[in-house]
Amino acid sequence: MTELLDAFQLPFMLRALVTLLVLAVAAGTVGVMINLRRLEFLTDGLTHAVFPGLVLGFLAAGEPGLLPGALVIALLSAVLLTLLQRRGVGDQNLIAILLTAFFSIGVILVSTQQGYSGQLSEMLFGRLLSITDSQITVTSVLVTLAVLAVAVTWRQQVFRAFDDDGARASGLRSAWLDVVLNTAVVLVVVAASAAVGTLLVLAVLIVPGAAARLVAPRIGSAVIVATAFAIVTSVMGLVFAWQLSMDLGVQAAPGGVVALTMIAVYLLLLALYGLLLRSGRR
Repeated sequence: MTELLDAFQLPFMLRALVTLLVLAVAAGTVGVMINLRRLEFLTDGLTHAVFPGLVLGFLAAGEPGLLPGALVIALLSAVLLTLLQRRGVGDQNLIAILLTAFFSIGVILVSTQQGYSGQLSEMLFGRLLSITDSQITVTSVLVTLAVLAVAVTWRQQVFRAFDDDGARASGLRSAWLDVVLNTAVVLVVVAASAAVGTLLVLAVLIVPGAAARLVAPRIGSAVIVATAFAIVTSVMGLVFAWQLSMDLGVQAAPGGVVALTMIAVYLLLLALYGLLLRSGRR
């Protein structure tokens, strides 16, 4: 235990922990709303749409251009997605098309360059232990904006999640709500890309909300449960990654270990939930 506490006194471990705690706040608000609105597949598409933005940003300004490039493309994707949804294009078809098109553009751009694959692979799979103070600041700002966007429209988003027809009939601007939520999602995706990578951010956005839905009796408590779940599993994952490195000499990607820890704990809760349901029927 003392060794683990000493580990978090190391600057790079402390910065990694702070980053994960910031992302846990997003998991408790944006993640719960994604689960309520059943937008998991849409979120997957938006995470892939960030990739060409990373490439363009890096080509234009090097490493400092990664986040701005990703943010611009992600916001454009969120608005485009909402506009196409309003025109009646099927959600799954639309997301599949956007995912393929945007990701293909990124792959083509990368393939025409030399020496960029290393930096971009870090953005895809994360570099949690290399997070800088300035990146923590950017992550905190983006997550704060995302949380505020969802919090301001929380009641309307919940109304639409449970009664879409009623929300439309009451005069709620559903297109505006979609833009707000999609924008919040891409802000978190961009914020988390440097920590756990764009390919693993789905775990942060989806798993805590899904876990909270299993055990939380109300939506308000689901936010608390999802945040707590994200905090506990993030710390567990970071500790596991540290132990793998120090005790076993295995240099496992911390972002991947954190994501896998979230999934493992969720599956455990799901199994326990199933057992409780079976015992209740007897």
